[in-house]
Amino acid sequence: MRPSSSHIEGIKQEIKHFFGAQAEMWLFGSRVDDNQRGFTLVELIMVMVIVGILAAVIAPRFFDVNVFKSRGFADQVQASLRYAQKEAIAQHRNVCVAMTPSDITLTIASLSGAASTCDTNLALPTGGNFISAPPGSGITLSSLPVAPPVSFNFDALGRTAVQQTITISGATNNIVVEAETGYVHSP
Repeated sequence: MRPSSSHIEGIKQEIKHFFGAQAEMWLFGSRVDDNQRGFTLVELIMVMVIVGILAAVIAPRFFDVNVFKSRGFADQVQASLRYAQKEAIAQHRNVCVAMTPSDITLTIASLSGAASTCDTNLALPTGGNFISAPPGSGITLSSLPVAPPVSFNFDALGRTAVQQTITISGATNNIVVEAETGYVHSP
């Protein structure tokens, strides 16, 4: 059974009498007319200004491919140096790292012992024995205490004689190879 319109009006009057004008807004929605809803022109312009500023500042970072290439190359160099250290420990042989401004080459000694020289290419898990900067990217390697070309080796215990700090242009962090432990990390 559907209540009549007079019955509905009576209910509205009782509600208004007991709870006041606020109850009418709770029950029947906002008093704002349909043509008064939406955003003001000032709000729309402010949103457009904020989006424009964000686009001008952030967009170039997303489209600069060299940043991604240099970070990827830095990760690849760090992973390869860790692999070289682990391989020196596992094979109980010297592993040599030869670095130029554009690539790193890994070799391993064919015989175990402190006096043996690195004479065999060390194959990386990804294939090959060297890592090269992407062509045309302008990414370069530099090292401390001396500039490339530089070479150092991990001994049979995974140690190096001198601490190496490798900097890759465009990457945010340096790669450090600790002297006595051979630990490879980015501070």
